[in-house]
This record gives sequence, structure tokens and C-alpha cells, in this order.
Amino acid sequence: MLKPLLSSIIFSVMVLGARAQVLIHKDPEISACVQEVNTDSLSTYIRKLVSFGTRSTISSTTDPQRGIGAARNWVLSEFNRFAASADGRLSAFIDTVTYTPDGKRVSTTIHLGNVVATLKGADTADHRIFIISAHLDSRKSDIMDATGDAPGANDDASGCAAVLECARILSKHIFGPTLIFVTVSGEEQGLLGSTYMAKKARAQNWDIQAVLNNDIIGSNNSSQTNIEGNTQVRVFSEGLPYYNLDKEASIIRQLGLENDGKARSLARYVKETGERYVDNLGVMLIYRNDRFLRGGDHTPYVENGFAAIRITEMNENFTRQHQDVRTDKGISYGDLPAFIDYAYLARNTQLNLSTLANLAKSPGLPQMVRMDTRDLTNNTHINWQAPKEGSPHGYYLLIRETTSPTWQKKIFTTQTDITVPISKDNYFFAVQSVSETGNESLAVVPLPGR
Repeated sequence: MLKPLLSSIIFSVMVLGARAQVLIHKDPEISACVQEVNTDSLSTYIRKLVSFGTRSTISSTTDPQRGIGAARNWVLSEFNRFAASADGRLSAFIDTVTYTPDGKRVSTTIHLGNVVATLKGADTADHRIFIISAHLDSRKSDIMDATGDAPGANDDASGCAAVLECARILSKHIFGPTLIFVTVSGEEQGLLGSTYMAKKARAQNWDIQAVLNNDIIGSNNSSQTNIEGNTQVRVFSEGLPYYNLDKEASIIRQLGLENDGKARSLARYVKETGERYVDNLGVMLIYRNDRFLRGGDHTPYVENGFAAIRITEMNENFTRQHQDVRTDKGISYGDLPAFIDYAYLARNTQLNLSTLANLAKSPGLPQMVRMDTRDLTNNTHINWQAPKEGSPHGYYLLIRETTSPTWQKKIFTTQTDITVPISKDNYFFAVQSVSETGNESLAVVPLPGR
């Protein structure tokens, strides 16, 4: 029999293999933030970024009206505008580094600059960091063209617009951990800005627990397949971890945890949280780090051991990516604001915002999560220790079939151990910390213990 404490099954209870009522708990503060996302604001951000003509990483950094320098100065001014309403919690700067010619996509010395806004956490004992990112730079068909128009409305002014809107709204709220809003440069030149930031974070031991990278999130129709629709978005996540795989491969294989690394766990969290708060948006989990043979700014983070995923529109249109603006045989090419679906972009922004806010309001990860393996039994006993950050109201035990992409059942307890009559042979388990307002931490999969 289940222990009495298991009688409190709070959220999204789905009896495995059976029909059940679903209860959705929403944090009123997060719901209110989600409703603040404004399509006019998103449109204003995108049109302003397009107005700089080109945002090529190798374009001018000194021209006040045109080029990557003017664009990043404007983003900085927006962050500083938001800071005026943040009671000193938000600060911003352009983090620059000199990058020398590489013989590939950088032909001259450049001053690479990421625009970084930091919403400092209110709890000095909470060192967790959650990041939302997009790339500021754009490109023409010729990657080395630093002067011609490269509007980059969707790739990736749409992602930058989401970053800015999340900063505008969330900077008015107080969270225990730190949130970082960043628009990086150099993505089109080879992920230069994100690589610089990820390596810096690793060298300085930042406690980054999640990176939401947004790249191309504003269009609703595809080329070639002609599919249209603005009710789905893709989340890409790596399976086997790139970082320290040689050290972790044995335990991953032994426990069958190929789908439970940091990035994939974060992807599940994005799906559950986003679909909870955002109407008419389904999150499709893609079991790849990125699109086929392609890359994005989350990759340097996963390569440095951080949980990072890529959020991308469902239906990519390649007539509007890396294309000079033109009309050829009746087809309009070029990445222009006219092709953005702002209602869709707003939903994808809400997805980011709700995920960030839920993470920021959650307690820290449960510690030392262990599954008792002393005896052969069809019961499963799991124990853990309280998180280092925050004050949890309780914990969720998560359960799913080995073939399920998402968690199917949540059981609430206020204790730090639990026993369920479910076989560890047939199901996966994890534990989350939960705040009093129902905000869950990321899930921690138990390791064998005695």
C-alpha cells in the first residue's frame, strides 16, 4: 500500500494507462506576467533592429546609425530603460572582446560585443543563474558582406524581441536567484559571442542551471512543404551529454538514462510549464541538440556542461534565412518584418517568460537524490536532502514509463523520502522541489544508493 502521505496527489495526475482528471495549477503572479506580453512592443523591437540596415558582426561598431555597433547600443539603452523601473536590481553593459581574423568568417580584427542585462537575485545565498539568450547579428547571402542590407527580422530579431520583452516585464519583479538577459553577437560567424560567454561562465564557475536560447521564433509557415500554423513550437535538446561524456557514459548506459540529461530534463520542463501558461501553443520536443547538421548559441553552453536548449519556430522558411532581399521568379526572398506573425511571436515569448519565472520562483534542486537498491523488490524507495537554495513547501516524485517523452504522474510529499509500489525496472523516476506557490525546480533523477 502507498503510505498515507501519498494520498495528496496535487498536480496533473494521470494514472498510467488510464483516463484521469487533470488539474492545472497556475501561479497568479506568473499568469499576470504572461498577459503583459505585448505584440506592439515586439513589433517595435523588431522594426527598430531592422532599421540599422545590417547587424553583421563584421559591420561598423562606431557608426551611430548603421551596423552592429548602433544595434547593440540601442539594445543597451532599452535594458537601461527597463532598469529605471527595477529599483536598482537590473544593470546592463556590453561585454566586449577583441577577436582576430580566423581565416574563415572573420577577415579583420573585430570588437565582439554581447549586450548583457543582469537582474540580480534578492537572496544573497542563492547563486543560481537562469539565462535567456538570442543573437543580435544578421547576415546576407554572402557571410562576408559587412555593408549590404541584412534585415534579419526573424533571424534573429524575433529572438532578441523575446529577450527584451521578458526583461521589460520580469525586471519589475523580485526573485531569489539571478536572471540574465543577453543578445549575443557573432552567431552567424560561428557562435562566437555565445562561445565567449559560455567559456567565461565555466572559468568563473557560474551556477547556470538553465539557458533558453531563442533563434528564429516569429514565422508561421515553411518553404517547400508549404505548411502553415502558429500553434506549435520546437524545443531542441541534446541526449547524451557532450560535456564529460567519457566519464558519465558508463552510468548513463547502466541506468538507461540516455533521455535524462540536463538539456533533455530542461526541455521537458519548458514543455510542461509553457503549455500550462500559454494558450494554443503545443511544445514539440525534438530529440536532437539542433536541426540536422546545424548549430545554435545553446551549443557552447552544453559543451561547457550547462543545461541549454534551443527554441525555434515549427515551420522554417528558408526563402527568408540568409537571403538577400529580392524577388526571383515570383518568390519574395529576404528576412523582412512583413513576414513576422506577431501573435505567434507573442506566444513563444510567453513560453520563455513563464519558464523563466517558474524557475526563478522555485526552490533549488533537491540534493543527494538516491534510490534504495539494497534488496530486490518491486517497491521503489527514494530519499533525498533539502535544496541549498530557497525554502521548499514540499517535493514531487515524478514517474513515467520508459518510453514516455514526458513525466506522466506527480506525487506530492512534504517528507524527504518516499516509497511507491511501482517497479524501478519498468519506470523512470525523478524528484523536484516545490515552493508554496507551486513553482517546481528542475527534476533530479535518482542514482543508486543504500
